[in-house]
Amino acid sequence: MATWSAPGKIFLFGEHAVVYGKPGIAMAIKPRVFVTVRKSRVAHHAKSPYIDSCFDMMGVRGSVYVNSQLASSSGLGSSAAVTVATLSAINDEFGKKHRPEEIADMAFAIEKKVQKGRASPTDTTVSTFGGLVLITGTKRRRLPPQNFQLVVGNSLVQHNTARMVEQVASFRQKSPDICNPIIEAIGAISLSAMRHLNDANKLGEYMNMNHALLDALGVGHPQLSRLVLASRAAGAYGAKLTGAGGGGCMIAICPKHLKSRVAGAIEACDARAFSTSIDTEGVRKEKDA
Repeated sequence: MATWSAPGKIFLFGEHAVVYGKPGIAMAIKPRVFVTVRKSRVAHHAKSPYIDSCFDMMGVRGSVYVNSQLASSSGLGSSAAVTVATLSAINDEFGKKHRPEEIADMAFAIEKKVQKGRASPTDTTVSTFGGLVLITGTKRRRLPPQNFQLVVGNSLVQHNTARMVEQVASFRQKSPDICNPIIEAIGAISLSAMRHLNDANKLGEYMNMNHALLDALGVGHPQLSRLVLASRAAGAYGAKLTGAGGGGCMIAICPKHLKSRVAGAIEACDARAFSTSIDTEGVRKEKDA
């Protein structure tokens, strides 16, 4: 058997806009998904279409066990982490010898299929390679690692990524004159933020702008707004939703000495919070239990 793990991710800037080829910045975070694969003569059908697609794409049969530190449907890239870790474990267990770049491409293809054609390579790239990544269209560029002081707030409101992406696509089709400038503005924020990665205060300002634009796209949620406003009131430099929206998680960037205070403010809003930092390591082989 083979056990591999892959990190989750947060979107610092650019979610939804990346679907339309605009730049976005994402970062791998410490919580991981662990997947163990074992050869089997009997075809295994998981409850996850992502895992089933991994076995189908690799053309093998096997059993699988998943242990996740990431909440599903929360905007932290759990489906990408599961997909990348499963493909890597299959690759190892069956001696397929695919390179990490190929794993990332296969994982993206699976996400795109499951999400009905509307997905970006962001989540799967970050889960595969770790660190801080700039995504522009199909291009991926690793950025210098940064020691951001971040608090993640889980609204405990589940969302559906495919549905939220489809909602934005529908808005864009019905009102391109309104939607397209919002998407352009989100992309512009990502590029501006890239030039200020060592200035947490400035990044907070950009996060606040990015959140407002995502609200304008229609992917916000009242509970996310509560958490974002509570974080800012507690001293965060800035805060925004992360991921597809409509629920899930938000992030706050803040001074180190205020992380506990920001987390407390989030949890006072009937949500869960945890502090996190960058994970510079992507998918990796784990010792078998």
